[in-house]
Amino acid sequence: MALKEIRKAAVLGAGVMGATIAAHLANVGIPVYLLDIVPREITPEEEKQGLTLKSPVVRNRLAIKGKQDLLKNKQKPLYSDSTIDLITPGNFEDDLSRIKDVDWVIEVVVENIEIKKKVFKQVEENWSEGIIVSSNTSGLSINEMVADNSSRFRQYFLGTHFFNPPRWMKLLEIIPCHDTTDEVLTFMHRFCEKVLGKGVVFAKDTPNFIANRIGTHAMMHTIKLMQEEKMTIEEVDSITGPPMGHPKSASFRTLDMVGLDTFCHVARTVYDKTEDPEEKTSFELPDFLQKMVDKKLLGDKTGQGFYKKVKGENGSEIHALDIEIFEYRPREKARFDIIGKTRHEELTKGFKMLVNSDDKAGRFAWELTKRFLIYSASMIPEIADDIVNIDRAMRWGFNWKLGPFESWDAIGVKESVERMKNEGLKIPGNVEEMLDKGFDNFYHEDEKGNLSYYDFSSGNYKPVPVSPEIISLPALKKQNKLIMGNDDGSLLDMGDGVCCLEQHSPQQALSPLFWDFIHEAIEEAEKNYVGMVVGNHANNFCVGANVALMLMGAQSGEWDMLEQSNVSLQNGLMKLKYAKIPVVAAPFQMTLGGGMELISHCNRVQAAADTFLGQVEMGMGLIPGAGGNKELLIRMTEGLRDDVNTDRLPFVQKAFEAIAMATVSTSAQHARELGFLRKTDKISVNQDYLLHDAKNTVLAMVLEGYKTPRLKKIRVLGEYGIATFKAGVQNMLWGGYITEHEQKVANAIAYVICGGNIKPNSLVSEQYLLDIEREKFKSLLGEPKTQERITHFLTTGKPLRN
Repeated sequence: MALKEIRKAAVLGAGVMGATIAAHLANVGIPVYLLDIVPREITPEEEKQGLTLKSPVVRNRLAIKGKQDLLKNKQKPLYSDSTIDLITPGNFEDDLSRIKDVDWVIEVVVENIEIKKKVFKQVEENWSEGIIVSSNTSGLSINEMVADNSSRFRQYFLGTHFFNPPRWMKLLEIIPCHDTTDEVLTFMHRFCEKVLGKGVVFAKDTPNFIANRIGTHAMMHTIKLMQEEKMTIEEVDSITGPPMGHPKSASFRTLDMVGLDTFCHVARTVYDKTEDPEEKTSFELPDFLQKMVDKKLLGDKTGQGFYKKVKGENGSEIHALDIEIFEYRPREKARFDIIGKTRHEELTKGFKMLVNSDDKAGRFAWELTKRFLIYSASMIPEIADDIVNIDRAMRWGFNWKLGPFESWDAIGVKESVERMKNEGLKIPGNVEEMLDKGFDNFYHEDEKGNLSYYDFSSGNYKPVPVSPEIISLPALKKQNKLIMGNDDGSLLDMGDGVCCLEQHSPQQALSPLFWDFIHEAIEEAEKNYVGMVVGNHANNFCVGANVALMLMGAQSGEWDMLEQSNVSLQNGLMKLKYAKIPVVAAPFQMTLGGGMELISHCNRVQAAADTFLGQVEMGMGLIPGAGGNKELLIRMTEGLRDDVNTDRLPFVQKAFEAIAMATVSTSAQHARELGFLRKTDKISVNQDYLLHDAKNTVLAMVLEGYKTPRLKKIRVLGEYGIATFKAGVQNMLWGGYITEHEQKVANAIAYVICGGNIKPNSLVSEQYLLDIEREKFKSLLGEPKTQERITHFLTTGKPLRN
């Protein structure tokens, strides 16, 4: 069996899920056919245009709409709008024969087993051996839907269950049918992980597979427990969110986002399929849920669910559904003492405190936790072979910080089981057997950071499967690979002569302690290493400089200290740029303000696909102060001929507008299109591989014979550019689009990016631009309105326009 690289795909079904899966394939550069059924009736608008049921635009109507709706989708399923050109709409009747030209066919039609069986019979009629075919079903039987197909076809068939929205949700469940070959499974595992950026788990062909089976059971128990305890939805959400390691949307806000009709459908699937009376009872829908579905209280899709937004005299406010009287009322803030106590604790410690607390919130958390832990253990080996697949499914599919067995370790397996027994609960035999053998934890980490899990089938620990292409910085520290460091930064040996500069300052904000450390790290790296990666494992790469420290310095008049600190940061970043060794930045998620300045001074960037890059200082009433203006100017103009006759204004204007409008990219691809990243910069779709990819980029640069960049003069617009931009800014003020303070900041950006009041087309040094940038930055920091903006942001987390 020879499997080809997936170069082209077809998605069957152009609803929201089908279209967004097609979008993600396009995101990674795969051309895709998006097909749907042929409409049976013409619309009045089509009739006015003289179209008929035979017109291609009518026959492809559903797929065309699915494609067009991607551009309107608020969840941004595309890395860039231009990516949409890789999607070709069509229909089942005219275009199903095109699947002969693709390498992967994904079925995403309605969740009806008979319809799916019919579709796969039609697919096989147009199928050639070697083409992989999969279903995106969220819980129907993989084997049943291809029961009427040939065994040859079934060898290439499997379930590939994407979680919604496909771009943003990491989980992808792979479900083999009885005949799926190992080669197909291995190939798709690697492809989905490396190319699509997914976290892959292997599930068995059981109702709702892994994540929806466990998650829906937990949600059903949450709802029934809420009814038993006569609690409000706000009280429950205050418990089942971050205090338990779950997202802020907790239980009922999550249901509103998912859609109550979708949730009920998933619950009914297990209810209809399971033969276990106790499990059937668990998945039985409460009457009030069915009443909500009947009244179309489905959540976000209908504008009201467990919560709804209501316009009041003081703007919009959130109302919550009182399930006792079935009416909405203003949302009430739930307050539990234990929740306040755990808020600032490390997650595992706080979670243990919560379930051991004897107040109302603690009792609720314990009742909920013990049930889903026992249920999760009882599902092995029915839905998955091991605890790792279950834990990963819940973390990647539901955004839990801890999977069920990681949660069990956090609260203490032995003591919690004893408590469950005392409360009359039956413990799954596999857990009892583990404890009887003297093993008290589901996971075990050795002194070198290698993680093992307890395998129920063998009765012993096995290494957690981890790709060798995933580099863990905490593991490197446990392996004594720390070269040097302080509270806010570390330098680690990644192997092969490459080191990693890691920032770990509070909230990932650049601090004086870190930027002073940059100097030491570069000196060490130049002496003993061939190259450096700048990266970390935080939630965000870097959210900018620590504005709280700057504000304190400005308000206390410590201007000399602020000047020295700013010079130190500028010099440190220039050391990165002109180091004797290649320096590669590995940004991901929010990389804003000083974070963008940091990566802009690195020789090359290996960005995660979901990198949100921008100079956002305008929101604080400031301008970039560590070379951000200079670096964006260089990027926008470096391809131009260096002579006085070249019209540089349109290119400089792009840099000016990006900073003045605080433009933030929606992806790394978008950042490249904006000019924030260069064509030579690379993108990693799976963030888990980011540090490994960045390290390989360093080694490739070394192999190519890296040479330190030469200092070059920069041609600037001078007085002519400043006057032009100031005129535009004045018009924005007159039009009411900006405030007077924003005009002042924009004019400062214009001054720096044009090189100050000098002759047009002058050549200036980088240091000159850094000096005038620092001067303007310090001036704005002293402005009362800038300080008001910073104070407001620090106290509310929201920007102020004053």
